[in-house]
Amino acid sequence: MKSGVRLETISWIEAEKWLQQDPLVVIPLGAAAKEHGPHLPLNNDALIANWLAEEIRQRLPVVVAPLVNASFYPAFVEYPGSISLRAETARDVIVDTCNSLASFGVSRFYVLNTGLSTLGPLSLVKPLLRQGTRFEYLNLDDALQALPDDLLQQHYGSHADEHETSLMLHIAADVVEMELAVDDGVQGEGRLSRDKSQGLWSQSGVFGQATLATTDKGRVIAKVLVQHVLREIETLVS
Repeated sequence: MKSGVRLETISWIEAEKWLQQDPLVVIPLGAAAKEHGPHLPLNNDALIANWLAEEIRQRLPVVVAPLVNASFYPAFVEYPGSISLRAETARDVIVDTCNSLASFGVSRFYVLNTGLSTLGPLSLVKPLLRQGTRFEYLNLDDALQALPDDLLQQHYGSHADEHETSLMLHIAADVVEMELAVDDGVQGEGRLSRDKSQGLWSQSGVFGQATLATTDKGRVIAKVLVQHVLREIETLVS
């Protein structure tokens, strides 16, 4: 099967040839500056999004758009280095990206979304796209429902936790500092806070039990994610 191409690595001459075929355009969406505790880098989500995009590019003749490295992340703004866009701005970045490429004949888009708060802005994109455009995006919660029931041991978590740290140990072990991993976060939902009197208190920025992470768990999570994305993309290309 023919593999795909990363848009930023080719000339506009080559881009025209690809886009005239109305390929599926994959848009990686992952923060390049969002806290992930003391043991993971700020660009954690960007690394995941680019890894996932490459997995898909190697398997399908898609065009991978450049990484969108900032979005709507209000839960992390108290932690230095974290960048969050307004929800409307996050929505419009995706809208403008899709509409720009649609002007060259593209009608199908899939966002490799690596966040949870980004689901809100993404849900508002479709009505603002050119007529006839098909648009879908990855919902991590949905994808992770396919994990084996006994894979994860943590009792709570959704950020820089057992699952996310395990995935990073599999795809980019060199950036993970497991000796700094902690189990942290008050159970519940809402914005993480460094202030005990507000939000979900987490001194570290971790929400979950990162110390339970392993490379073997990450390998399983990676396989499930790729398979889930491939199934969703199949509905767009059929």
